[in-house]
Amino acid sequence: MKFAVLSPFYPYRGGISQFTMMLCRELNMENEVKVFSFSRLYPNFLFPGKSQFVENDEPPITQPQSVRILDSINPFSYEKTVKAINNYQPDVLIIAYWTSFFAPACGYIAKRLKSKTKIIGLIHNAIPHEPHFFDSPLASMFFRQCHKFVVLSESVKKDILRLYPSAQCLMLPHPLYDNFGEPLEKKEARKRFNIDRNKKTLLFFGLIRDYKGLDLLIEAMSRLDDSFQLIIAGECYGDFGKYKRQIDTSPARDRIFALNRYINNSEVPTLFSAADLLVAPYRSATQSGVIPIACHFELPVLVTNVGGLRETVEKSGIGLVCQPQPDSIAEGIKQFFNVENKLFSDKFKKIKDELSWDKFARNFL
Repeated sequence: MKFAVLSPFYPYRGGISQFTMMLCRELNMENEVKVFSFSRLYPNFLFPGKSQFVENDEPPITQPQSVRILDSINPFSYEKTVKAINNYQPDVLIIAYWTSFFAPACGYIAKRLKSKTKIIGLIHNAIPHEPHFFDSPLASMFFRQCHKFVVLSESVKKDILRLYPSAQCLMLPHPLYDNFGEPLEKKEARKRFNIDRNKKTLLFFGLIRDYKGLDLLIEAMSRLDDSFQLIIAGECYGDFGKYKRQIDTSPARDRIFALNRYINNSEVPTLFSAADLLVAPYRSATQSGVIPIACHFELPVLVTNVGGLRETVEKSGIGLVCQPQPDSIAEGIKQFFNVENKLFSDKFKKIKDELSWDKFARNFL
């Protein structure tokens, strides 16, 4: 089968690009795949981070042919992209979607091609975590140009059906990110970050945005004794100053270590090996790309009862669920360390089999 994929792709960084690389790696094994990526993803003045591109020390995994062609804010490039995809003559066009900013471009391209090519919307988020009044109408416009949808959580499926009731959706759980290499010995990993080798170590990982509830976790640390320490690892999209002020005034400030920057792939094994527990204290969520990384490194997780996080963790048995409140997060952390860790570690082999990219690609096909 011949696949075209419209998505951010290397050298763009972030979870969507990583996901597309992994999916294309699998599809490319027995099919022909070509990626149509962006010549410009976000205008610089709209991008809240320092760079949209990966660092030089992050080589991509083996990947199919790709071309950077679509400029998100240049309508002339929309037709250029249509022609390029049409010339490739794919059987299927997969369009990655996660925010309404790209709905005009994606909707135009899908509409122009859907009479010749099957259009599959790969929907990471139907509505952004921090929504605006225009998100629903723009998403609905794009969804109506797709033949079918693949989603990664039931909550996203519900959002699509609310906007487009006749949509045909296939829900496939987010597969593991297994491209980060092998874990390190725990004490060696902690030594590399110059943190206490014997404390119970929590990890908050990923882009820092308001909906991810980092402030709730920092507050929860004040409810934990000095046998606990926290690593915060990720670039802040917004003002990190408010988190720094919260840390500086916290009784746990000497046990909170913040790496407020983009984390290179080469650093991921050290971070996940240093931790005893990944904490995802989100206020809202659909699914999380951080949990599949934790699964790969067999790191148990504590998640809040929002979006698709609870269903992921309870179904797999790889962690615990709490409420998005500091007291509940603190109690969940204490509960985890009072439970025999083998209860969680025994679950990882099964979940790794269930969430393999091979199985995801076969179900997708």
